[in-house]
Amino acid sequence: MNFEADEDHEAIRQAVRRACARFDDAYWRACDDDHRFPWDFYAAMADGGWVGIAIPAEYGGGGRGIAEASILLEEVAASGAAMNGCSALHLSIFGMNTVAKHGSAELKAAYLPRVASGDLHVAFGVTEPDSGSDTTAIATRAELVGDHYVVHGQKVWTTKAQECEKVVLLVRTTPIEECRRRTDGMTLLLADLQRPEVDIRPIPKLGRNAVASCEVRYDGLPVPVSHRIGEEGEGFRYLLDGLNPERILVAAEALGIGKVSLRRAVAYANERSVFGRAIGRNQGIAFPLAEAYARLHAAELVVREAAWRYDHGLPCGEEANLAKWLAAEAGHFTADRAVQTHGGFGYAREYDVERYWRESRLMEIAPISQEMVMNYVAEHVLGLPRSY
Repeated sequence: MNFEADEDHEAIRQAVRRACARFDDAYWRACDDDHRFPWDFYAAMADGGWVGIAIPAEYGGGGRGIAEASILLEEVAASGAAMNGCSALHLSIFGMNTVAKHGSAELKAAYLPRVASGDLHVAFGVTEPDSGSDTTAIATRAELVGDHYVVHGQKVWTTKAQECEKVVLLVRTTPIEECRRRTDGMTLLLADLQRPEVDIRPIPKLGRNAVASCEVRYDGLPVPVSHRIGEEGEGFRYLLDGLNPERILVAAEALGIGKVSLRRAVAYANERSVFGRAIGRNQGIAFPLAEAYARLHAAELVVREAAWRYDHGLPCGEEANLAKWLAAEAGHFTADRAVQTHGGFGYAREYDVERYWRESRLMEIAPISQEMVMNYVAEHVLGLPRSY
């Protein structure tokens, strides 16, 4: 890895900052309060070509890698948009990565240009109520009937399902008891969402309320065989081309939330005067903010490493998981210190740090919990016995 300044990456940062400057905290506060999808923001980012940053150039995309996508989403979060802004975009980046890598030529030609232009919204349907992080235990099934699969089952936490035309859907095509390995027998489909066989219901939640998280039920949904991603039964392997980028991009978003939280906290600590002096003079305020900076800096190095390894075709499971764990810890620590620095005003909506706190807390749970990352590191990195 080269730690010299990358002019191209810096140009991306500056361009994204200019694009996001039109959407201030009042905009994001209103979207969150009203549970309103940020359509104006999404349109502006689509018009700028940012939604298709990682779509291959031959399909109208930017042809860039996860490194560039991570910079994009970090800057979106750091603008104050936090997860409401990032979640409006990122599923089109990592979700369709499986199609770009494993889809048929027909699927790529039909859908990647629409994703790149911002015309097509795509959701990611993996998590289920009874399986949680145990992806191999999913119960949603698809039966092959002629030239269609017929899908029955239920997913939860499907982000922006109400706004999406398609979903990258993980299903079981072979019962787990008939499989040699638990990871066998799962298949990825690019399925329709806005159909009578699909019931979508938003889940009331703590934060990131401009972008809904939904429970989705599938009751006999037909999916053409031509909309299968890759080979039947190989879906879990293909899924990794979505999961590792997802963890890297979420880590970059947590990093961005931490950076905007720190920026606001430092500004307030310099401006706020109590007992005749700026509160930033007090070590009880200054040291935690300095520690937050140190944590964010360390996490950023791992995010950059993970993205670099993925883009160079190197194994990156360890790095992607560690990036997510470290950035989620650092981002939420920083947001929490920002609230504490503001004192009582940190609890007030008008200062926005409470919104950063609510959205940064999500990163320690999704897309995988901190505990499951530790399970991965213990087993696959340290060689300890499997604990689950």
